Amino acid sequence: QVQLVESGGSLVQPGGSLTLSCAASGSVADIYRMGWYRAVPGNRRELVASIASGGETWHRDSAEGRFTISGDIASGTVYLQMNSLKPEDTALYICGASIVHAADSWGEGTQVTVSS
Repeated sequence: QVQLVESGGSLVQPGGSLTLSCAASGSVADIYRMGWYRAVPGNRRELVASIASGGETWHRDSAEGRFTISGDIASGTVYLQMNSLKPEDTALYICGASIVHAADSWGEGTQVTVSS
């Protein structure tokens, strides 16, 4: 099993920056990809950015150029640097991990609120 704990969410003004952190524990060696998701209506999660064990990254179009995912899959740590934040970025951001031969693991999330 893998446990994920997020931190770094906060209230920030439009145009501001935040860095979210996610730390995995447990069977970290079985993780092959980690990502940041945001909760959307309908009890769904929308992928914002991901990083694979080989270092390959992907960012949603709405995040491209503003958000950057980084981290080290081997150690189970991933970050999301968020710049030029907009009110529409407000959401619960959830860390997810893809596990070899097991279901994905999810954290509880960290709230990001962008408002003046």
